[in-house]
Amino acid sequence: MSKPLHENICEERLFSSIFNKHSKDLHNFLYYKYGDLLNPKDKVQEAFVKLWQNCAKISPDKAKSFVFTTANNLMLNEVAHQKVVLKHQQTKPKHYTNESPEFLMQESEYNDKLQKALANLTEAQRVAFMMNRVEGKRFKEIAALLDISTKAVEKRIYGALAKLRKDIEEL
Repeated sequence: MSKPLHENICEERLFSSIFNKHSKDLHNFLYYKYGDLLNPKDKVQEAFVKLWQNCAKISPDKAKSFVFTTANNLMLNEVAHQKVVLKHQQTKPKHYTNESPEFLMQESEYNDKLQKALANLTEAQRVAFMMNRVEGKRFKEIAALLDISTKAVEKRIYGALAKLRKDIEEL
């Protein structure tokens, strides 16, 4: 026994009337319940797409219930998804390296020795050395900036290197 024509939502005219009758109310329901951030308009559209996909299984008197339930479930899924996204945004990546703890300790000790050795240099040696080795400036550039001769710059940098070698055996 076949269903009467009025029982088939797959008929475009009947589907359109259901859409026109319930879409605004459904949007308002979702908007008031969940706000605008989760795109209630999209969920209304998705709910009616699902209704169209299942039109042969759903009678017209159950269409409103189906659409509201489907849209509400879609919003709940979106809320759950946003919670997961938020949780992962708050999780900080673990700070780890592949170096052994011994290597990290030696590196730390070396950096401490280097900082102490740099502090023991005269200011003239330290300035020339840092400009050359850290900033990458050439002897001529340093001489022009400090208003001294190139030979004076060479003497300061070589003096700094000798003192650093003496203070730090590993250099």
